[in-house]
Amino acid sequence: MVRDVLGALRLDLGRPPLGEGGLHFLWVVDFPLFEEGPDGAPAPMHHPFTMPHPDDIDRLESDPLSVRAQAYDLVLNGWELGSGSVRIHRPDVQQRIFSIIGIDADDARERFGFLLEAFRFGAPPHAGFAVGIDRFVAILCGEENIREVIAFPKTQSGVDPMTNAPTPIDPRHLKDLGLKLLEAKPKSQ
Repeated sequence: MVRDVLGALRLDLGRPPLGEGGLHFLWVVDFPLFEEGPDGAPAPMHHPFTMPHPDDIDRLESDPLSVRAQAYDLVLNGWELGSGSVRIHRPDVQQRIFSIIGIDADDARERFGFLLEAFRFGAPPHAGFAVGIDRFVAILCGEENIREVIAFPKTQSGVDPMTNAPTPIDPRHLKDLGLKLLEAKPKSQ
């Protein structure tokens, strides 16, 4: 927790005002594939579907915390604009990752059988990347808060003041989907 708080403080104190110094882009690469989980076991840094760096794949079981992910961020003037990764496309690598994080083959088939089955047909190497256009516009406009450039920003509680969304769900729709709403349990004090 201290590391996260000090990291945020460093960013807040070290970031120049948005309007100063032009546009400086930076690619961040070589993220760790795993981090140490609360129980001390390896846990995915982002998610368990990111392809390990090809130079590190031989260390998956022996030293998982040293393995880099094929993941990347695009940063502009200290703001993360977008993120992406190369996804695992080989069933053997996917099962190795699952095993490292404690998902055995039977559990993997039950939870992710659709994905593992698709691999049988030869998934090609593939990757993705998504840019936060609202963040980019905020930087270009010199705004410190993206809420200033979002057409329909939500309140802190997640309500859209213009449309009053979210609205109650029609019981017919819940029935069509086989869903039911449960009453919230009161918090014990």
